[in-house]
Amino acid sequence: MRDWAPAIIATALFALLCPGGVLQMPGRQRPVDLMNMKTSFPSMLVHAIIYFLLLMLFIVILQPHLYI
Repeated sequence: MRDWAPAIIATALFALLCPGGVLQMPGRQRPVDLMNMKTSFPSMLVHAIIYFLLLMLFIVILQPHLYI
């Protein structure tokens, strides 16, 4: 059996945290822009750091397991 929890968590976080999809931090005119479907290098960097920290929290620290 394979452990599917890391793959599911990584995919869900990637879909939720892609810059410009749901929110963009920092935005172009405001600190947070919602649903603008645009991106910039600073927002990609911020989202990558948040993605990495949340992924490490969920996978390394909490150690979830889902066997299918």
